[in-house]
Amino acid sequence: MRKLIFTIITLIFSGINPSYGHHSATIFDRTAVTVFYGTVTSFTWTNPHVYIYVETETADGELVEWEVETDATPILTRSGWTSESLTPGDQVLVRAYPDKRTEKKHALLVSISTEEETLAARSYFLRKTDDTTSRASASDISGVWELGFTDFREFYEAWAQAKLTDKGIESKASYTVLSSSPQARCIAIPTPASLISPNLNEVVINENSILIRNERFNVERTIYTDGRVHPENGVRSNQGHSIGKWEGDTLVVDTILFEPHRSPVIGSGIASGLEKHVTERFSLRENGTQLHIDYVLEDPEHLEESFTGTVVWHYAPHFPMLGFDCDPENASRFTLR
Repeated sequence: MRKLIFTIITLIFSGINPSYGHHSATIFDRTAVTVFYGTVTSFTWTNPHVYIYVETETADGELVEWEVETDATPILTRSGWTSESLTPGDQVLVRAYPDKRTEKKHALLVSISTEEETLAARSYFLRKTDDTTSRASASDISGVWELGFTDFREFYEAWAQAKLTDKGIESKASYTVLSSSPQARCIAIPTPASLISPNLNEVVINENSILIRNERFNVERTIYTDGRVHPENGVRSNQGHSIGKWEGDTLVVDTILFEPHRSPVIGSGIASGLEKHVTERFSLRENGTQLHIDYVLEDPEHLEESFTGTVVWHYAPHFPMLGFDCDPENASRFTLR
């Protein structure tokens, strides 16, 4: 117990934080941290979210069970977790962001401590700006790539300032994550928001195409590089239709024919329309340790002007692609209350 008390004091000042990209993060109060000691009653190793159930005693002596939500199994695996990290009966100390609906014993995990260890989500990122150790280098854009630990924040901060049309404003105002979230129905996010997913990406260069795989929902995106053009009246899809060309060592990708999506940038509620058009430029930087992706998003139905930015991926050949199958019951669990 003394070890746990020391751990919680340490963590309070260490600032461990889960990602803002969590599909239901808007329902949690990120300005407060709930801390409690209790007993694990259940630990479900499922996707897209792992759940931990912890029974604790209130100040009035009442026993209550908290449902603590955290990341997908690939992210937790790279953060040091396994399917046996917790078992019913374990005594644990929990730090978590509580549900804004204060009557719900539901929270988003910050960290959980046993007598042996402290576990946190998304602690696996090894590419830090002050890292001076040698890094593996890619010779081209192929290979496995990861997002930096906080790189998603710049994207979300910029997206919050995007200038919306009246329809975009209406879309955002009418969105409710508890009833409208596409990810709660295992519907993947398209580019450019998919570029800032904390899951790994793999780029495979083929003779006439390039394949980009993302662990989340096992998404595979094909970019045709054989000189074809976009088809007229082509079939729309979640990831759209992508054609690419090389300009020197830079891959330029043009994507249209997206199907409508209720919230392509997680949790924002700003829909995308039939005229959505994305241009991306993939280029190797920093001696092959980084892949820079400049993007331009046009969606005249919802955006008054183009949304632009740059995402940086870091070369990560030391990580295997794990992927996961989305469990619809698990994905929709938070929407059913």
